[in-house]
Amino acid sequence: MALGVLIVAATLVGRYPRPGFMSPTLMVRDALALRLVIDLRLPRILAAVLLGAGLGVAGIVLQTLFGNPLVEPGLIGVSQGSAFGAAIALVAFAPPLWVVQWVSALTGGIGLLVSYRIARRFRFGGWILRLVLSGIAVSALFSAGVGIVKFVADPMSQLPTITFWLLGSLAATSWTRLAQVAPVVLLAVAYAWSRRWRLNLLALEDRVAFSLGATPGRERLALLIAATATTASLVAISGIVGWVGLLVPHAARRLVGANTARALPVSALLGAVFVLASDTIARTIIVGEIPLGIVTSLLGAGGFIVLLVRNQVRVVR
Repeated sequence: MALGVLIVAATLVGRYPRPGFMSPTLMVRDALALRLVIDLRLPRILAAVLLGAGLGVAGIVLQTLFGNPLVEPGLIGVSQGSAFGAAIALVAFAPPLWVVQWVSALTGGIGLLVSYRIARRFRFGGWILRLVLSGIAVSALFSAGVGIVKFVADPMSQLPTITFWLLGSLAATSWTRLAQVAPVVLLAVAYAWSRRWRLNLLALEDRVAFSLGATPGRERLALLIAATATTASLVAISGIVGWVGLLVPHAARRLVGANTARALPVSALLGAVFVLASDTIARTIIVGEIPLGIVTSLLGAGGFIVLLVRNQVRVVR
């Protein structure tokens, strides 16, 4: 219900014909208003919903599989790896979006794999600390790579595009761009949705999960691929949008408990609401447009601080 109301409100709110809400009757009388809603607002709204739901699902999958309440795509190298691949593709090849998606997915998967392998190699500290430290290091390496790409980019054309894109934005969303990423995201999210009961088993130790009928290695790999593909595809159209995959799963578990059969759908719904509300604020609060990544970081960091203060951030297993 809340998401439906927000979609209607986001469709009507904007700066045409003047700041505020557009009257539904105006779309009947004004052809320009109707075109604006259909060609600009609707694809952007659907992209925001897809972005929030996808990052919410990816976040809860990663947190559950790694047994780590601080894991999210941006913290373990997936988002920065995807951004690095997308930036290289944009500068070196100027390819169609589907090529950017594949390069972004490849480098995002490499970021996740490298973070995981580094965390397995050193022994001081617990698993949570090791994964966080390795993720920070790998993300820093990819960030440095993005910096190199920005340095060699054309300062008149490519550099402004990459810089604004890295801040996160859905301003360039169109029906074509949405249609190119939606199938991958929807398939990956649908797979994670269908395995939400199994996530509870996969959060256990391998021997326990195997004794209960799971095949931990294969099932975890499939879910990790789904989470990485979701994140990489979304990064290709939105850039870096942080804090969604970290904050939303915690809020979902706070509402319905740690059982992923219930928490995963709630995380998808909350993520969609959070990103759509943030994007509506980003495009309407001032005459220009605030990058979406800035708004989600402000709201997400504030919400996470509240959870920390109230001692509601917990290990998921």
